[in-house]
Amino acid sequence: MSQMGVKKRPSCSWIELRDEVHKFMVGDVAHPQTEQLHAFLETLSDNMRKEGYIPDTSCVLHVVNEDEKGNLLCGHSERLAIAFGILINTAPRTTIRVTKNLRFCNDCYVTTKYISKIMEMEIIIRDVWRFYHFKEGTCSYGDYW
Repeated sequence: MSQMGVKKRPSCSWIELRDEVHKFMVGDVAHPQTEQLHAFLETLSDNMRKEGYIPDTSCVLHVVNEDEKGNLLCGHSERLAIAFGILINTAPRTTIRVTKNLRFCNDCYVTTKYISKIMEMEIIIRDVWRFYHFKEGTCSYGDYW
């Protein structure tokens, strides 16, 4: 692909809080609160597994073992933005709105359903195709993918 001049855009998500836009890239470690965000996502992943969550690693195209694929999923930009909104900067039960520059992956869709249930929050994600409204573990699309 690179020989033909084709470049893949990196995944990017952003969230606006208190009149400031916070941008997250896939695998982002540049944000000042990166350690807190990743620790929170790890704890949240444990809670989701207790609720029945099984990571869908089919969207991870890297040649690595299954455990590493699960770790790579936690670095998706929309998860970082959601974690930032929940952990750092919103009151309980506040609606979180995240915008994404690429299509929402299957695993992040399922993860967001679990997060909305566990954290008792509404989460709205806007990707390049549509708006997704998550509340109480369900999506406004009724799992139509």
